[in-house]
Amino acid sequence: MSPLLIVVGGLPATGKTTIAAELARHTGFAFLRVDTIEQAIVRASPLAQPLGPVGYVVAQDVAADLLRTGVSVIAECVNPLAVTRDAWRAAGLGAGARVLEAEIVCSDLAEHRRRAETRDVGIPGLVPPTWQEILDREYEPWTRDRLVVDTARLPAGEAVAVIEAAARPCHR
Repeated sequence: MSPLLIVVGGLPATGKTTIAAELARHTGFAFLRVDTIEQAIVRASPLAQPLGPVGYVVAQDVAADLLRTGVSVIAECVNPLAVTRDAWRAAGLGAGARVLEAEIVCSDLAEHRRRAETRDVGIPGLVPPTWQEILDREYEPWTRDRLVVDTARLPAGEAVAVIEAAARPCHR
């Protein structure tokens, strides 16, 4: 059976990391967090923020290596543009994997804002975007099918179960 790449995307503070990490614990899949990769690059080099596509390219290449060895991967990132979404899909399919794309949203703006203003990103040195930066961020609408999970309606555990259920047909 070929490995599975699950790409978990969405705006900051929607619950992506919480869901992706819990999904990794449930499935045993490798977990790649683009924020962690980008912050490591910043710590290790004189590159200044923003890094542009660097973190995504590194994560996609690492994911492809894992997938080629038969290891399924959960990749967590904002994934804001069609070009980034296409690159993830190409990395997975090019490595012989099946691909499931999940967009995490928070339809309750007050709750989304509360999360943005109170969260701990868990990465030393990483300054999370402000609420205004989240609102102003470039985020292209999706143009292909994906699984949409609304964390204003589902707690993290239920969101994980929804993604696991969607992955089952992919995991045959």
